[in-house]
Amino acid sequence: MMTGSEIRNSFLEYFTQRGHTVVKSASLVPDKDPTLLFTNAGMVQFKNVFLGLEKLPYRRAADAQKCLRISGKHNDLEAVGRDTYHHTFFEMLGNWSFGDYYKAEAIEWAWDLLTRVWGLPQDKLWATVYLDDDEAEQLWLKISGLPRARVRRFGEKENFWEMGDTGPCGPCSEIHLDRGPTACDMAGQRGHTCQVNGDCARYIELWNLVFIQHNRAEDRSLSDLPARHVDTGMGLERITAVLQRVLSNYDVDFMRDLITTVEGISSKPYGKDSSVDISFRVIADHARAVSFLLADGVNPSNDGRGYVLRRLLRRAARHGRLIGLEKPFLHQVAVTVAEVMGDAYPELRSELQRVQETIRGEEERFGETLEKGLVLLDEAIIKLRHERQKVLPGEIAFRLYDTYGFPLDLTEDILRNEGVIVDQAGFEHLMAEQRSRGRESRGQTLSAPGYSTAISSAEGFGDSGSVE
Repeated sequence: MMTGSEIRNSFLEYFTQRGHTVVKSASLVPDKDPTLLFTNAGMVQFKNVFLGLEKLPYRRAADAQKCLRISGKHNDLEAVGRDTYHHTFFEMLGNWSFGDYYKAEAIEWAWDLLTRVWGLPQDKLWATVYLDDDEAEQLWLKISGLPRARVRRFGEKENFWEMGDTGPCGPCSEIHLDRGPTACDMAGQRGHTCQVNGDCARYIELWNLVFIQHNRAEDRSLSDLPARHVDTGMGLERITAVLQRVLSNYDVDFMRDLITTVEGISSKPYGKDSSVDISFRVIADHARAVSFLLADGVNPSNDGRGYVLRRLLRRAARHGRLIGLEKPFLHQVAVTVAEVMGDAYPELRSELQRVQETIRGEEERFGETLEKGLVLLDEAIIKLRHERQKVLPGEIAFRLYDTYGFPLDLTEDILRNEGVIVDQAGFEHLMAEQRSRGRESRGQTLSAPGYSTAISSAEGFGDSGSVE
């Protein structure tokens, strides 16, 4: 059985043999796109190539890209921990063509790697194509031999890929694996049917082949790019789970190492209590995200990228309390992150001391106010129960944020188990007043295109204005 590292290397070697240049992962902080808060996909570092604004000395590339999806268009935060296959931080394996090969080669190589090299069962694989992509459908039927019933067409939501609200985009073709009825995590729910793109864990997307040929303008119109490109993405965590024959991404070797570390710190077992397991998964996920953000130069702050980092730290700290960890602990998990992933990402080891010191300092500062905030929230919940109400007043959520440093999503996370929601409108109103006071005191605001709205979204106060 291959390890996660061996799977990453196998992927890169496969495409090296087919004329691809292996390129280093870009930073989580995009250096060529002011509209993005974080690198959320492998294509980010190549955006200017797709737009015809930059030329590279090679036309084929492959990489393992570190990605973060926690704000705006691509936001998986709420699902993390509650299921076994979502992450904030993950690795995306990808191969690229810059005006070179197109659909036929992309489909042929994807099928060959999955079935011949990695040995996935052909009778369990499905392909999807965009509604009007006759070419991709015919290629799948010809190359794979899949029956027509297992080559499905879907609309823009599932099979038209866009990095953000504007920029390079195009139809895509996805490869899904049927893991069998026992993998369904929605069994018994009324109206649920297991199917491709059916929102359960039975049919999982393994690989997305994007055929980039358009540019999306601000008015949502599409224009043709100077050339056609291929951009593929496959989550390392998900393909590793499949090849290691486990149903949970958190049971793959490199994630299990992190969970084992938390077991040792907490003296509690993973896999015995579903509510405890959620906290283990959140901590493992957030420890990776925090470590990589700090290694890439992001520091905790009250806005922008630094606030996203702070949110993750505080969510992890709160979940630590749920499993009995009253003292700072996340900095210890960061050591395991560096041990497990340092070969592929050496910055984790070279920056480890600073990463640990920063995490511990944040944990200690938040620990001083966490208990007081939880007391306030518990009192509010008791009052709501007594009044048979299910909405927390926005002013209390704002006080938790402003006085005790509770990000809104942390408050929502705590309330979810009580069946209580936050008065978003009231919270937003108070936040808007605070922002207005802040602008008046500063006398100026950030003006980079799209950046200020991305920062507002990153603060966790809604994604309506985000460009990511």
